[in-house]
Amino acid sequence: MKITSIELFKVPPRWLFLRMTTDNGLVGWGEPIVEGKADTVKAAVEELSVYLIGQNPQRIEDLWQVMYRGGFYRGGPILASAISGIEQALWDIKGKYYNAPVYELLGGSCRDKIRVYNWIGGDRPSDVRSAVKRQMESGITAVKMNATEELHYIDSHSKIDGVIERVAAVRETGGTDFGIGIDFHGRVHKAMAKMLVKELEPYKLMFIEEPVLPENNEALREIARHTTIPIATGERMYTRWGFKELLQQGYVDIIQPDVSHAGGILETRKIAAMAEAYDVALAPHCPLGPIALAACLQVDACSPNAFIQEQSLGIHYNQDGDLLDYLVDIECLQYEDGFVSMPQGAGLGIEVHEEKIRELAKRGHDWRNPLWRNEDGTVAEW
Repeated sequence: MKITSIELFKVPPRWLFLRMTTDNGLVGWGEPIVEGKADTVKAAVEELSVYLIGQNPQRIEDLWQVMYRGGFYRGGPILASAISGIEQALWDIKGKYYNAPVYELLGGSCRDKIRVYNWIGGDRPSDVRSAVKRQMESGITAVKMNATEELHYIDSHSKIDGVIERVAAVRETGGTDFGIGIDFHGRVHKAMAKMLVKELEPYKLMFIEEPVLPENNEALREIARHTTIPIATGERMYTRWGFKELLQQGYVDIIQPDVSHAGGILETRKIAAMAEAYDVALAPHCPLGPIALAACLQVDACSPNAFIQEQSLGIHYNQDGDLLDYLVDIECLQYEDGFVSMPQGAGLGIEVHEEKIRELAKRGHDWRNPLWRNEDGTVAEW
């Protein structure tokens, strides 16, 4: 069996899908994307394809090593995401070849389902009380929300008070056992993060996410001294080497590698195993499309330390297309009581709607991250 072609489809709202074919008719799908950099990742996949066409797709580890090591410069969001989407498609093909879910080829499932959470509040969190009510009515038992809007290195206490008011509203509406994750989104610098985590302590949060930018992970030590809330990070970290020092430092409680950014399915499984050895939980990052979610669920299925899964269903970015719109049969993702069941189908366990993908790829998208500025005109973290 040999790889014969790789096609790429830029589809709304902000995704890039990859279709890989083989000479025996098997087709694998992947999702190589950096949000806001779809064309750049597309170019990287096309450059990497020279290593793939004519090769045996079952040699996943070898092909990964070739793509990762063959270019001398390695890692980072673009190259790691390109490799991730390609690797997902390789596993999809391999699973279909053996007529088994990917997780069965990675040691088998250790769970039947996993808890999921939905986003509320948008980039500038507002009206969170009614948003929580809607989620609860749909059966969701956990949500995540952005903590702040723009926040300078040192900023006003009124912005901290606004965060606390919104979190208090979510806790009051959801009740004691409702899961609340607060995403600092790297918007909060160290001094303000210390203040914020202390003020959030009474609200018994599920986690705080990216309390500082990943390039400032050394600050997690000081932030951890100010709170008992679990600290989560990792969506902007790549491959097991990117997570090595973070885990060794011991100040993170939850890692959040993205299966479309960190190096793919097997690489994320390796990162999860590293985290398990440090008694750290796994909650894969995934505000992306259905292929990325299916890839995450394959990792969740065989990772004992996975405890919750992010998903993009209804997220504020999905204006021109949503998570389930590109699937032939949405029943492959069974949601019930705040959990999603592990996919049972071969490969990634989903059947994408290829006709719709080709149609909407003609429209494409030009999604870009918002550019924010502080009141004084300096560029703020989004």
